[in-house]
Amino acid sequence: MTITIDSLMSLEAYTRQRKESKPRVIAHRRLRSVRLGEHLNLQFEDEQTVRYQIQEMLRIEKIFEEEGIRSEIEAYAPLVPNGSNWKATMLIEYPDPHERKRELARLIGVEDRMFVEVEGHPRVYAIADEDLDRENDEKTSAVHFVRFEFPKAARDALLAGAGAKLGCDHTHYPAHVQIAPETLASLAGDLRP
Repeated sequence: MTITIDSLMSLEAYTRQRKESKPRVIAHRRLRSVRLGEHLNLQFEDEQTVRYQIQEMLRIEKIFEEEGIRSEIEAYAPLVPNGSNWKATMLIEYPDPHERKRELARLIGVEDRMFVEVEGHPRVYAIADEDLDRENDEKTSAVHFVRFEFPKAARDALLAGAGAKLGCDHTHYPAHVQIAPETLASLAGDLRP
């Protein structure tokens, strides 16, 4: 389903149902999150998570005019997977500000070293920050947007139930984790053969 102005709720309708739907959306987001080591968290987006984000932004900013709503859709809709990929918000999390500053300087380029390895297939590296550059010569950003574009054979394998790892081969953050079966099942729903 495509997110359009007509498919979004009015501020009033959203506010009325928000309390009951929020726990469901949080559980869905948790299912689609993969922690990589202690400091990286990838939140895989889909139509439901992006729709929720747009509705929340409209509520918080009290946006009700068509132009403002369209602007929010244009900002967030590119995060919805298109059938050949997974898209994620990548968070680099260091609670201590001094440690965060030091590590963001050490982790320049980490977003380009993220990969998904589908069982029996070569690694698929992330395509990062297509909207704008989020790092400079001194540090990387704590938030990146990444896309994993799968070849047809890897998509078919995932749809058939193959396992997959999420990993990073950055010099200062080597890590990988098997993606949990229930998370993989949800992510496979983003793919088409």
